[in-house]
Amino acid sequence: MLKDLIEYVAKSLVDNPDQVHVSEIEGEQTSVLELKVAKEDLGKVIGKQGRTARAMRTILGAASTKARKRSVLEILE
Repeated sequence: MLKDLIEYVAKSLVDNPDQVHVSEIEGEQTSVLELKVAKEDLGKVIGKQGRTARAMRTILGAASTKARKRSVLEILE
């Protein structure tokens, strides 16, 4: 569910939605979501001064609180 949410948001932001890949690494208490996009779309996902990335992390935090889980978003280059 959280993976699909981040994938949907990222695909809506970028020019190459087919190159958006989200992988989830689940731990006992925390799951790490790794977001990988095309190199030219990296700026769109991060945003000015990291605002877009911060907003995505806020959405993820709210959704993971509802799912009673802790999630971390990592944006890979």
